[in-house]
Amino acid sequence: MTSTTTLAGGLPAEQRERLMRIAREVSFDAGTRLFEEGRHADRFWIIRTGTVTLDLHVPGRRAAVIETLGHGELVGWSWHFPPYTWHLGAEAMSPVRAWEFDTEVVRAMCAQDPAFGRAIACWVGNVVADRLHASRVRLLDLYAPYGSGNT
Repeated sequence: MTSTTTLAGGLPAEQRERLMRIAREVSFDAGTRLFEEGRHADRFWIIRTGTVTLDLHVPGRRAAVIETLGHGELVGWSWHFPPYTWHLGAEAMSPVRAWEFDTEVVRAMCAQDPAFGRAIACWVGNVVADRLHASRVRLLDLYAPYGSGNT
């Protein structure tokens, strides 16, 4: 079963092919910060190879790693919602090859084609829901007296 948060599981073939026409291949060395929480979100990525961790700033503590992403997964959803500011941080944990997308171009495509826009919105919405759940569980594991209860 393919997850609805991956490119293959999250977008119908027609919309996936349309999105991939504007993809740009990029790579990141291990340890590269892709983005920082609170900064402007002007691009997103789909991982081809490697792993990226998402982290959340916790005052007075080290950033908490919320989730580790791999092949086919969307890195970055904050570009889809005004004010287009990153809600998490991201770092390449291994060498990463990815497809990069310019968010202004994707948002314009969404505005011009409602079917494409709806498909993107549903995919990104599924990713947001998944990341919210992962954040909740991880923060409970780290800071609640008895953890999340998910063992």
